[in-house]
Amino acid sequence: MKQSEVHPDRLIEEFLELVQVDSISGKERQLADLLIRKLTDLGLEVREDEAGSAVDSNTGNIIGRLPGSGRGPVIMLCAHMDTVEPGLGVKPVLADGVIRSAGDTVLGADDKAGIATILEVLRIVREHSFEHGGLEVVFTIWEEGGMFGAKNLQYNQLKARYGFVLDSDGVPGTIITRAPSHDEIGITIRGRAAHAGLNPEDGINAIKVASEAIAQMDLGRIDHETTCNIGIISGGKATNIVPDSVTIKGESRSLCASKREAQTARICRAVYKAAENYGAQVEITTELLYSGFHLDQESPPVKVALEAARRLGLQPKLEKTGGGSDANIFNHRGIPTAVLGIGMKKAHTCEEYITTADLVDNARYLFEILRVAQGQAF
Repeated sequence: MKQSEVHPDRLIEEFLELVQVDSISGKERQLADLLIRKLTDLGLEVREDEAGSAVDSNTGNIIGRLPGSGRGPVIMLCAHMDTVEPGLGVKPVLADGVIRSAGDTVLGADDKAGIATILEVLRIVREHSFEHGGLEVVFTIWEEGGMFGAKNLQYNQLKARYGFVLDSDGVPGTIITRAPSHDEIGITIRGRAAHAGLNPEDGINAIKVASEAIAQMDLGRIDHETTCNIGIISGGKATNIVPDSVTIKGESRSLCASKREAQTARICRAVYKAAENYGAQVEITTELLYSGFHLDQESPPVKVALEAARRLGLQPKLEKTGGGSDANIFNHRGIPTAVLGIGMKKAHTCEEYITTADLVDNARYLFEILRVAQGQAF
């Protein structure tokens, strides 16, 4: 691919524009409206779905279709519109080829670097009358915290044979082929209140029960495929009252579904045992937030991404991840989808940054992926 096909200044300017548009999870409306205009101007058929009403967001997912003009499969390109907090009033700073925020917010390269890359590639497709079998662009809402936009897509309206989600750290050429499944665990322990100074022996201290349960749990990295965490604990009303209730929220993740299930079961057993020791009552809920996926090297998106990286002289890297993305949902719904590293660093922190070189290579790489997918020569 000729370097001139990507317009670095245009790409960087558009990325800087995107990160300055507020779009924290559930409040993506302003960015959605901008993207609808951009996609329409690029000749796509654009619609907004009803996912927003299902998840209490002020917008739905944005789906754009570019009808095929040649041979090859229909391919989906996806990035999410929302950012984590603090993400309001982002002021990007470009210095020495690195883009950061002013330091009091995230930058939003997660995932606006993915959005900017897709928009640049769509412009290249248009400018060069690139023949393809059809493109479907999906900009999702509320990916952070649960992939709620992807979960509420109308999949019967997507025609893609396979897809790519642009949403991971790692330099361009990084291909995520394996991701975990994820259980969310909610625990309520009910003890008995009593005056902490007059008759504490009449109470059942729910926080003490919780503490004993947590002390018996294996947390952190369980093995090379599995992690577990207790992240939220709340309970008690005053220091002079034996607390009668405590709530705990945690999670289990694993690249192996049976290991995730076993770890969740161990968490539950620890809670039940501690409650039994003190005569407390327990309520536990578990929910599979998303299933894992594992794509082999013969899977179409992986095969195409590997070849494209080699053609550009990028070092292809097949990686696994401990986090979820919209790709978990797409794979579960029958659309083989790989995640591409886009060079964002320190995501979800105020130190987040991305280099302009990686932004340019993202666009070069994604267009080369389309070229390989359509069987066009280098």
